[in-house]
Amino acid sequence: MPVRESLKEKIAGEICLSDEPGMTIRKWRKLFSVSQKELAEVLDVSPSVISDYEAGRRKSPGIATIRRVVESILEIEVTRGGQNLRRFEADEDTGAIISMGEFPMARSAFWLMELTESECLNDEEQDLDRQIFGYTVVDSIKAVTTFSSNDYMKVYGWSTERALLFSGVHFGRSPMIAIRAHPMKPAVVVYVQPENVDKLAIRLADLERIILLRTEMSVSELSKKMEKFR
Repeated sequence: MPVRESLKEKIAGEICLSDEPGMTIRKWRKLFSVSQKELAEVLDVSPSVISDYEAGRRKSPGIATIRRVVESILEIEVTRGGQNLRRFEADEDTGAIISMGEFPMARSAFWLMELTESECLNDEEQDLDRQIFGYTVVDSIKAVTTFSSNDYMKVYGWSTERALLFSGVHFGRSPMIAIRAHPMKPAVVVYVQPENVDKLAIRLADLERIILLRTEMSVSELSKKMEKFR
């Protein structure tokens, strides 16, 4: 399937599944550097309509409207040359992604915490009922040394509402700094057998409203457990 078509399905699916569809629309619009005015012109609506959707002041759009919004964002991107679109095309595998999958049904962060025998590290209270739709196990050392911006996009699979599990973590700062610097955020981050987790990593997780977990399971055991639910 061409990257544009597969990406269209991914974005539309994420908006439909989101608890805050307007904010999800905004995230993807900004990811492709499309202004509210540009999107409104293609959709033939007032910019205030886009603003109201994104701010939650207007009733969540239906499937037909979401489809038009997504198609319009990608249409604008293509007319500009498709540079951002190419970030989603497959590149040479760096070996940083150890295991990856999508769940056939939504799972909760609490379910993941029990499955991985993790403890929650957040200082601020988190919603452990938050849904996740997939997971990615990442070798943090290889990710830091080899990932391009394109590679970073790949860890999200078909939804950003997923868990990112990082192995090779020393203090936990680097993964959270990388996540904070990027517009796409996971729902849950799990540090696999970290040496230590400092307060900065926990603070960044709290600021981004990301559930931060720690597990002492091995990467191979985690991967096997997660793959059973794909």
